[in-house]
Amino acid sequence: MANNPKVMENLKPFKKGEDDRRWLEGRPKKFTTELAEHGYKLSEVNDSIQAIMAMNETDIKEVLKNSDATMLEKTVARAIIKSYEKGSLYSMDTLLSRVFGKPKETIDASVEAKIVNVTLKLD
Repeated sequence: MANNPKVMENLKPFKKGEDDRRWLEGRPKKFTTELAEHGYKLSEVNDSIQAIMAMNETDIKEVLKNSDATMLEKTVARAIIKSYEKGSLYSMDTLLSRVFGKPKETIDASVEAKIVNVTLKLD
């Protein structure tokens, strides 16, 4: 495939040093890391998530309209509302695993052992 002329004309050689195709800023920070930089503690994040997840739909929509609500509260509320409107549980699952941790998974396995006798005669 590398010798295909159509593919070869689309390829651009990598330039040494500065190249606009490289991502020099590194991997994006996780949500909790960004919140920690803004002064939130992990316990505060978890408490906010728990409190908002305990609200009903109208209360969550009020959080979005409230100008005094923090960005953390609005972000969590928006994720819950979007998830609810789409009929998806992905955001809820993510938030619950953030607060309470993932549940333990059990695996059923059956192992069959066979005994093999090996005799070695050395003369």
